[in-house]
Amino acid sequence: MLTTDRLILRQWKSEDIEKFIKINKNTRVMKYYPDILTRSETLKFISTESKFLQENGWGYWAVELKSSGDFLGFIGLKEEKTLFDFSPCVAIAWRLDEDSWGHGYASEGAEVVLKYAFEHLNLDEVVAFTAVINMRSEDLMKHLKMSKIKEFTHPSLDEKHLLSKHILYAIKNKSWVKNQ
Repeated sequence: MLTTDRLILRQWKSEDIEKFIKINKNTRVMKYYPDILTRSETLKFISTESKFLQENGWGYWAVELKSSGDFLGFIGLKEEKTLFDFSPCVAIAWRLDEDSWGHGYASEGAEVVLKYAFEHLNLDEVVAFTAVINMRSEDLMKHLKMSKIKEFTHPSLDEKHLLSKHILYAIKNKSWVKNQ
């Protein structure tokens, strides 16, 4: 479990399921993903990520608002072993409920996740990527002091797909330490 002034990043709970199903069916939240997730896809996601988190002590943490206990989505790390030409790597990612946008929760949670990645996992680098047209996520990457590395075509998407063009950002452990 990780904490910030306003957030708890924790293991997934059964109470998160229905809210996360709703988040994954929200077309605004899923705008930069190839498709919304079905109920069964969301259940599989939670099961997979919960198991990984339990076994490794890190992964995609469920995000809870301290003041209310409300589930907001997830922020965390995922190992990408072979999918990309820049694999293996560890990527930071986030997906929060639309109602929680604009409050700084994603940056607050991502900062504590980077701290954990560098101070506890001793990673040399953490990457982030998104569709080129996803300006909000790119702004968050910049806020985290990540550097743009390149643009690339996502290998899981057809080159003609609206979301196929992606950007890759990264931050090195030594750069992160300097910024603290």
